Amino acid sequence: MLKIGVLGAGHLGKIHLRCLAAIENYHLIGFHDPDPAIAETVAAEFGLKAFDSLHQLIEAVDVVDIVTPTVAHFGCAAEALKMSKHVFIEKPIVTTPSEALDLMKIAAEAGVKVQVGHVERFNPAFMAARQHLNQPMFIETHRLAMFNPRGTDVPVILDLMIHDIDIVLSVVKSPVKRISASGVAIVSDTPDIANARLEFDNGCVANLTASRLSLKNMRKSRFFQRDAYISVDFLSKEFEIVRIADSDPSNPNPLAMTLDLGSDKGVKEIQFEKPEVTPINAIQTELAEFALSIINDTPPPVTIDDGYLALEVAHRIINKLNR
Repeated sequence: MLKIGVLGAGHLGKIHLRCLAAIENYHLIGFHDPDPAIAETVAAEFGLKAFDSLHQLIEAVDVVDIVTPTVAHFGCAAEALKMSKHVFIEKPIVTTPSEALDLMKIAAEAGVKVQVGHVERFNPAFMAARQHLNQPMFIETHRLAMFNPRGTDVPVILDLMIHDIDIVLSVVKSPVKRISASGVAIVSDTPDIANARLEFDNGCVANLTASRLSLKNMRKSRFFQRDAYISVDFLSKEFEIVRIADSDPSNPNPLAMTLDLGSDKGVKEIQFEKPEVTPINAIQTELAEFALSIINDTPPPVTIDDGYLALEVAHRIINKLNR
């Protein structure tokens, strides 16, 4: 059983504590939070030890789960890695791509596992839809959120859009050759609404929109490929597939929607599928998968390289907006 401790006991940190307590491969040792009031409250609520320092917690565990503000990610992760501890680190991996490269070097020298918390990879709708994705050539994403002051210390690209950047990069698996972007800062000092267009070497184009000033929440991605259109709703955890198939002229389906493409191409049938999605706790699943990668000595499902690539593209978008 892996001894694990959590750094940061804010809103997300407490969710991690609950999830870790339910995973059989972990023994939750305790947590550290620099705010004494938070530490005292959380220790009483969870019946856990609140370590007095970052160093003390790292010494006591095999695995460190970093759920601090992003600005503290590098320092916490670097110290844990230098003490040869496995590290789970929330997204974005660190503040800048150069920090990420430095962290990658430290991790390589330490020879331990690092997983980045891009939790939407474990959304049950995306996990179910992924087997149907086959070289999509156009992708459109919308991640819209009602205003919440938490997170406005960073651009909406690092707060919200980075989820979809990681999803798109995991699906397309081709270098990004060109980026264009626009955005507006409305209530904070950095863009609150942004749109980015990513063009890949393989010809795929992804159009990403993120807003933290919407009147309603939306988290949808649409994938268009040669044989199908696949829509994933990350919020409702549902997905649907629309396919174009040959219609059987000898046995036509009277209830099917059809497209008559002319005498030489015949009639096509439009097929709608809405497969059932098995509900799972995405955060608990990603943490459990990290434990298995350590125990079985296999690559984590979201590697430190994945975290760097998402952050690097996010900063290229931010640089475009700054111009």
